[in-house]
Amino acid sequence: MRPTHISLAVLVTAVWGVNFTVIEVGLDHFPPLLFSALRFLVAALPAVFFVGRPKVAWKWIVAVGLALGVAKFGLLFIGMDAGMPAGLSSLVIQVQAVFTAILAFVFLGERPTRVRLAGMAVALCGVGLAAVDEGTTGPLGAFALVITAAACWGLSNVLTRKASPPDPLNFMVWVSTVPVLPLLGLSLLTEGPSRDLDALRALDWQGAAVVGYVAWVTTVFGFGAWGWLLHRHPASTVAPFSLLVPVFGMSSAALFLHESISPLRWAAAALLVGGVALTSLTPRKVQSADVPAPERAGAPA
Repeated sequence: MRPTHISLAVLVTAVWGVNFTVIEVGLDHFPPLLFSALRFLVAALPAVFFVGRPKVAWKWIVAVGLALGVAKFGLLFIGMDAGMPAGLSSLVIQVQAVFTAILAFVFLGERPTRVRLAGMAVALCGVGLAAVDEGTTGPLGAFALVITAAACWGLSNVLTRKASPPDPLNFMVWVSTVPVLPLLGLSLLTEGPSRDLDALRALDWQGAAVVGYVAWVTTVFGFGAWGWLLHRHPASTVAPFSLLVPVFGMSSAALFLHESISPLRWAAAALLVGGVALTSLTPRKVQSADVPAPERAGAPA
């Protein structure tokens, strides 16, 4: 990857890391499924009227919208609302890199090298170390929800790679239209119309700012840039950058939510950064199974 592409990947992970703190604040204002629905509604409108018609088949837009918007974010928000703290959530969700690599190998034929596999192992050891540090005291059900959300994120990474949208921003805006109605319907069924209406009536500037951040910064910019990277590099190369998310997630949670960071947690963060460096910065020879033939012929680096 070029240095500019690496910088963009790190910036996206910083945005996503801070997002966990923002979600924690937002859950004080909205029920989780309503909050997630508002996120995608604001991300889609009015942007959908300015990005033009979809540039990939609707099957990919719907598939990614359901996997990423309804499943991944719905489960993540419910898990955090059920007791998973922001810092721990930002760690646990990173097992998506494992799901992505496995699914990319099975469905896309992307074979990571031994060095990259070792880097992923080191980084995931960091995730495990941090989870041991504070995960044993959290609710098991909420923990399982976030793990499941990570699997859905891995699936959406591979679907995005398969769709290979030529305009990632256009793709992400149209993807954002898919989860709105399913999430609103699930919210009405499980959270209740009275709770939803109470949250909307109580909307203040902080609640509006939170929705704006998770919609425009995290969703439109973050996933648009992520899709752009996935279009130019194998999923198994891009996905490990997300292991930087807990570094920013833990730091922002400590700064704004006063979550403590133990020496063991800092050691975990060091393993994460080292693992990402091994996984992402080690040069390799591209093999035929890594990318489709047209991309090997003339894709941007």
